[in-house]
Amino acid sequence: MKKFVQMFACAAILSLSASAADIVDTAVSAGSFNTLVAAVKAAGLVDTLKGAGPFTVFAPTDEAFAKLPAGTVEGLLKDPEKLKTILLYHVVSGKVMAADVVKLKSAKTVQGSSAKVMAKGGKVMLDNATVVKTDIACDNGVIHVIDTVIMPKSKM
Repeated sequence: MKKFVQMFACAAILSLSASAADIVDTAVSAGSFNTLVAAVKAAGLVDTLKGAGPFTVFAPTDEAFAKLPAGTVEGLLKDPEKLKTILLYHVVSGKVMAADVVKLKSAKTVQGSSAKVMAKGGKVMLDNATVVKTDIACDNGVIHVIDTVIMPKSKM
């Protein structure tokens, strides 16, 4: 009986690891990206981020969105085009793992602008955001968690 339980547990673990989720589903299940997911929905980007990709998403946490001035998130949710521009500034085409990010000086975003990348003292910065967790694998790319919402430099 013990061997059966061990084999069953191994099979369950293998099936879980074999069924990776897309970027949106991964963000939803993490539980710390509720604001990001709401913004992705409001901007009409769900289908894009569930698409084939691959994409690299620098994902701000709920705490990162909470750092924005009062009313900013609510205002952006009412302006889907501006919101879309900001969200696409957090996305890079292709699957860029942490080992590759640290070698970059900038990252060309899907929005069209480049975000500054700086690796120093064991930290990686993307513009003014610190990367706090890396390489969350998804079946259509990768998520790196950041502690601040970054804004494109160009006028929106």
